[in-house]
Amino acid sequence: MREASQPFFHMPSARKKHTAPVSDDALTLIASWFRTLAEPSRLKILRALEEQGELNIGQLVACTGLTQANVSRHVQTLVDAGMVARRKEGLHVICFIADPSITELCNNVCSNLLNRLSQQVKKLAGP
Repeated sequence: MREASQPFFHMPSARKKHTAPVSDDALTLIASWFRTLAEPSRLKILRALEEQGELNIGQLVACTGLTQANVSRHVQTLVDAGMVARRKEGLHVICFIADPSITELCNNVCSNLLNRLSQQVKKLAGP
């Protein structure tokens, strides 16, 4: 449960910048982009690409433990969203992170979650 002093949806960097309001159509696109990230298998693929760099589909299968069909399907979704790109090298399809902001976003989310969990552990430990 969040504390009363914490806003429900806090974006400090958004407050500092004076940007135009986001249209409903843009919000729909943003929601679609976040839905792409809402699948753990896709996050596994992104993590593998971030940690190991460019990988082919077989290497992604080995890194993630997913089937080849699942990796291919999820890579296609990530490509469609512009998060991952791929190129062909001989018989192999090489995948790589196309949008570096994905890595930054995932790192920010992970850092935020670790901080929240740390605070909860401290509260449970008591004084």
